[in-house]
Amino acid sequence: MTSPVAELPRVTGTCPELLTAAVRRAVRSGGSWQQTADRVVGALRGRLPDPAQLAPGLLTPEQLAGDPGGYQTHLVHAEPDGAFSIVVMVWLPGQQTPVHDHLSWCCTAVLAGTEYEEVYALRGDHLAVIARNANPVGTVSGFAPPGDIHLVRNSGTTTAVSLHVYGTDISRVGSSVRRVYDLPVR
Repeated sequence: MTSPVAELPRVTGTCPELLTAAVRRAVRSGGSWQQTADRVVGALRGRLPDPAQLAPGLLTPEQLAGDPGGYQTHLVHAEPDGAFSIVVMVWLPGQQTPVHDHLSWCCTAVLAGTEYEEVYALRGDHLAVIARNANPVGTVSGFAPPGDIHLVRNSGTTTAVSLHVYGTDISRVGSSVRRVYDLPVR
């Protein structure tokens, strides 16, 4: 296991105020990390940007084009008090994350394409796959540590775009990733 080191991101897109306000209300309601993630999932449903309006709404056309060098993360909102961040990720076909977990709760919503996710459990000296999910447009999910070890990839033939809400300010901490796992999968 290794810890990632990243440059501090800055806000490079825009997030609809209706969406930001709904997430803010859900986060400020208190409770456990999983309860917060569940409320944020509810806040996202019915408030997701229309896939046809992603540019110039959330991101520029250039940002939505993706980068052949790897999936791209675009910070579109960092709550001033550090309570949460909203990020839009752009994945070209075949791009994927390493196996990782998170610093805090996380919610995701697929805006375009399909994202494939493998969820793992740590079993001593190896990882075991405990779930495989194909997440098409409109899929919204949330989770909280522990139990948040996963890999996400675009296994489709078109660009995938997803919105991620993290229970931390990634403009201050650099990334939502706590650890990257390079353990064997059995």
